[in-house]
Amino acid sequence: MAGITKRQFTAGRTKSQRGTEESPLAKWTLISIAMLFCVVFLLLPLVNVFAQAFSKGWDVYWNALTNPAAWSAIKLTLLVAVFCVPLNVIFGLAAAWAIAKFEFRGKTLLITLIDLPFSVSPIVAGLMFIVLFGLQGFFGEWLRDHDLKIIFAVPGIVLATVFITFPFVARELIPVMQATGTDQEQAALTLGANGWQTFWHVTLPSVKWGLVYGVILCNARAMGEYGAVRVVSGNIAGKTQTMPLRVESLNDEFQGAAAFAVASLLALLALVTLAFKTFLEWRQHREFELAQQASVSESGETQFIAKGKSE
Repeated sequence: MAGITKRQFTAGRTKSQRGTEESPLAKWTLISIAMLFCVVFLLLPLVNVFAQAFSKGWDVYWNALTNPAAWSAIKLTLLVAVFCVPLNVIFGLAAAWAIAKFEFRGKTLLITLIDLPFSVSPIVAGLMFIVLFGLQGFFGEWLRDHDLKIIFAVPGIVLATVFITFPFVARELIPVMQATGTDQEQAALTLGANGWQTFWHVTLPSVKWGLVYGVILCNARAMGEYGAVRVVSGNIAGKTQTMPLRVESLNDEFQGAAAFAVASLLALLALVTLAFKTFLEWRQHREFELAQQASVSESGETQFIAKGKSE
């Protein structure tokens, strides 16, 4: 009787699995469509960028990158990222910790505000900063009296980029912190740890991968932002021109090879970022597998010891 029941269970399970599987034709059709889209819309444009960048030889490529205006754009792009990423890390950690660990009035409003840059056009965001900090803006007169310049200067570029990129770290951390819960923090506080020790030794290690992913996404968007920066920077070559704006300027001047050369550098930075993210995902998966193996091994040893004692 037990054998019949087991066979029925196995047959039912196999039938259930087959019911959720696609035929080989459907499976390979879906895979082919996905690969075709990736090749046509991702791989070919990327390859074309590098092909066009080197179309007139290495000398043209190198001169386009070492040009003073291009070098200034590269330094400014990296400078903006250096300012934006730490600011977003601080905001992301604070916002995620508040949302995931506490209940308070206005929590839903805070989450909505975090998502605001996703729904607002970058150009509109740039216009918002002009209305606030331009010469005819709300704070324009005060800024002029104190000899402070934000619009058409580096501070305006940083502000616009921070606005566009600040959801990335918070949005990566919020679900991770919600999944970990508050049990570990409460245990640490019960054992005598203060707030800073709890954050540094308990909360931060538990969300490190989410934080790293958020930093990677934030950095990539900061270096590639165009719309908001185009509005607030003035696109002044050698002063307020970032790498995306430099590409536009060279293209408008019909210097296609030079424009693709700067674009290839942006693409290369994106590929390095993607490779780093893939490596971190592999490392996280590896750590999870090792933890599972250690847990299984420890469980087996415990059962073996218990069995030995019972005998």
